[in-house]
Amino acid sequence: MSIHETFDVVVVGGGPAGATAAADLAAKGHSVLLLDKAGRIKPCGGAIPPRLIRDFRIPDELLCARISSARMIPPSGKSVDMPIDTGGFVGMVDRESFDEWLRERAATQGATRRRGSFERLSRDDDGVSVVHYTPKAAGGEAGDKQLEGAVRARMVIGADGAVSGVARAAIPGADKIPFVFAYHEIVRAPADGTPAYDSKRCDVYYDGRFSPDFYSWVFPHGDTMSIGTGSANKGFSLRGSVAGLRQHLGLGEAATIRKEGAPIPLKPLKKWDNGRDIIVVGDAAGVVAPSSGEGIYYAMACARFAADAVHQALVTRDARALAGARKAFMKAHGKVFWILGIMQWFWYRNDKLRERFVIICKDKDVQRLTWEAYMNKELVRKDPMAHVRIFFKDLGHLMGVART
Repeated sequence: MSIHETFDVVVVGGGPAGATAAADLAAKGHSVLLLDKAGRIKPCGGAIPPRLIRDFRIPDELLCARISSARMIPPSGKSVDMPIDTGGFVGMVDRESFDEWLRERAATQGATRRRGSFERLSRDDDGVSVVHYTPKAAGGEAGDKQLEGAVRARMVIGADGAVSGVARAAIPGADKIPFVFAYHEIVRAPADGTPAYDSKRCDVYYDGRFSPDFYSWVFPHGDTMSIGTGSANKGFSLRGSVAGLRQHLGLGEAATIRKEGAPIPLKPLKKWDNGRDIIVVGDAAGVVAPSSGEGIYYAMACARFAADAVHQALVTRDARALAGARKAFMKAHGKVFWILGIMQWFWYRNDKLRERFVIICKDKDVQRLTWEAYMNKELVRKDPMAHVRIFFKDLGHLMGVART
């Protein structure tokens, strides 16, 4: 095989993780190819915390809404409001424009953008990885089959989603990651003041009618809104659930802008790299938070750790540096993932438990510590007595002796 085009790094996938890794590595002076499949938008509520906005320098114009509260709705319909009392906000983005802005930033930093679908990995005669792909025209349609491409890569970053072709080709155990399947519809938002809708509030439904084992959501996006649901139950109709939720909200006839669905991983892979020249990030690495399903911040944080590791591996020519990405990520966020995993396993099992979970959310200590942890992406260590109070209240609910 004779392939003349060689990059220091080929990033497969141009979502938040891939675009972030490409931008960081290009800014460090490496030659980077960002290979992205055109026309795919991940189903996502679009919430981004203040820490993401700060750490990744997201401009205000990308925020289509600012959320100041959340409403938790259990099966009984006795909702609990959780205002952000600190005066802060949660930003909302539309993934169509947000992801493209991130890709353009990578190009501005010096990355080469190319549209194409990943096909497979091979190795050149000298052992360097070769990424094979099918080019796509600007509109997303397949290009001339005679132009099927291949490029050499000293390092490959797989950012190609939950069912990652790169991960399955190079990372042991990648085909065994558990999923929640998510589906949402972007619809035209009603006027503010419409029952069950507020342009500054995220609504989360813990109701078996709309999801037997996860949750459903209504997230404002300015002129539009995301109405979606998730479930690991393959026999559950996600489309039917969203249709039912829309009818429940009185939005069955609202104009639908687009529909999207995809699997969402809820457990980080035990290994992110092949020990040589390939590493995975974002959904491909399984870094979506259990219980909440939050993925944008963790994808971008994971990508930044991976970019640092790839940079070190390229500079030192020591592939052992790649393992540092997962180690650093889990040190920063592993405890949160563990706690959220336990929460999902216990509270999402049936409607009786979901009802109690929402009741717990009435507690002001719970609300304050939850928002502080979410917005700053750190477990709150101050105010230990608040944690003690929450522990005993939770215990009461677990034993069924707490007042409702």
